[in-house]
Amino acid sequence: MTGRHAINRRTCLMGTGAALALPLLDVMSEAQDVGETSQSPPVRLGFMYMPHGVIMDQFWPSDAETFLTSPPPAIESLRPILNQCLMMKGIAGVSNGPFQGAPHALELSTWLTAALPNPDRRNEVNISISADQIAANYVGSFTPLPSLELATMPQTWKENQAGLNEAYYSHCSYRSPTQAVPAEINPRSVLNRLFQKPDDSAGNTPAIEPLDRQLLDRVLIGARDLRRTLPIGDQRKLDEYLDSVRSVERRIAAIESRQKEAAMAKAGVRTSRVKESDAPPIEIKIPEGDKRSEYMQVMCDLTILAFQTDTTRVSTYIGSTPNGVSYPELGFTDKHHSTTHHSNDPEKVRKVAAITKFNIDQFAYMVTKMADLTEGEGTLLDHCIMMWGSGLEDGDRHTRANLPFIIAGGGVGSLKTGRFLPNVKGNQGDLLTTLLDCAGVPLDRPIGIATKQIDEIKA
Repeated sequence: MTGRHAINRRTCLMGTGAALALPLLDVMSEAQDVGETSQSPPVRLGFMYMPHGVIMDQFWPSDAETFLTSPPPAIESLRPILNQCLMMKGIAGVSNGPFQGAPHALELSTWLTAALPNPDRRNEVNISISADQIAANYVGSFTPLPSLELATMPQTWKENQAGLNEAYYSHCSYRSPTQAVPAEINPRSVLNRLFQKPDDSAGNTPAIEPLDRQLLDRVLIGARDLRRTLPIGDQRKLDEYLDSVRSVERRIAAIESRQKEAAMAKAGVRTSRVKESDAPPIEIKIPEGDKRSEYMQVMCDLTILAFQTDTTRVSTYIGSTPNGVSYPELGFTDKHHSTTHHSNDPEKVRKVAAITKFNIDQFAYMVTKMADLTEGEGTLLDHCIMMWGSGLEDGDRHTRANLPFIIAGGGVGSLKTGRFLPNVKGNQGDLLTTLLDCAGVPLDRPIGIATKQIDEIKA
């Protein structure tokens, strides 16, 4: 491959007023060699949240020596890539302080801030900038989107524990101490961001319209000419990437189609796809539907695509918020919150364990897929730091002494993975401060309650 064929990392596929960013190809490294400073792929930071804690004896590994070969039930789906994961026990959460009656308002709001709300202004948003936004402030200028905030359900829960602002129940990202960052729950809207339209002559970026079904095909016409100039390895990468984009589009379209059919059936309108004797199509609600896993996996795929294309390097996904969530896909409709108050009832414990495993399974879906995607000299996961966790240790007692966390990805060699550390001494601010340092984000002060970095997790 000669220099004249090398392409820049910022190259996009263009078509009829839309652009689709490309993944990292080998020829992009050549472009850096001939015209730019050569560098390794950037570190991406991802955070995925589940409320209400875990069933501890099903989450924590029993032994550091057998972590890789005998994982506990909750993390079984991570077994294929446990050598790229890191778990640590002993990370304390922020003390509830003056908000003893507000465990659920605090579990999400403190998760990435490691700080308590201002007790003197509790009816307003007044907490601290969150770790994801600290990172976005540093790396966001290199990407079209400084950060990507996703959620499975609307951020509209109404409650007022200890007089705290309702935003604390459903937001974990804070751009400033007084500004919560809203999350996107519509996968179609997120996908449309991959098709950014260029600025008009006045320099204004027009609002993104609903994605035209033929828009992707129009853009991909440009891929044919590009593909002919690429070496075999890059042709394979491009094909895999475009297949992923098409797959996400088809799955979103299928969800939307089922929603439309279910709404028509509910209104008494029979579609041509069903017979009178057939049961009506199930109603797929987003995010409360029978196929919650399908919805969450689409959002995970969108995170992967955003990282692959360098659309953003920071992503946060609130898998669910502290109240009002059920999991009919698991065979029961009990609310997550009420079930966590199990008082050791075996059936409730079983259900909480199933919910925990379900959520970790979706995280495993995402990071395992990242581990299969080649990027540069390694994989996409090699260049990521992905954190799954909860803001409570035990939802029954609202304890926060050993918050559950799973870290996946090597952070471009900054983390030493494949380990369970059973006796870590630190708090969630220490962990966040350490992860941002591993991602190369300089800090002028520790995050929240942090007092140090957790050096034992570093490579």
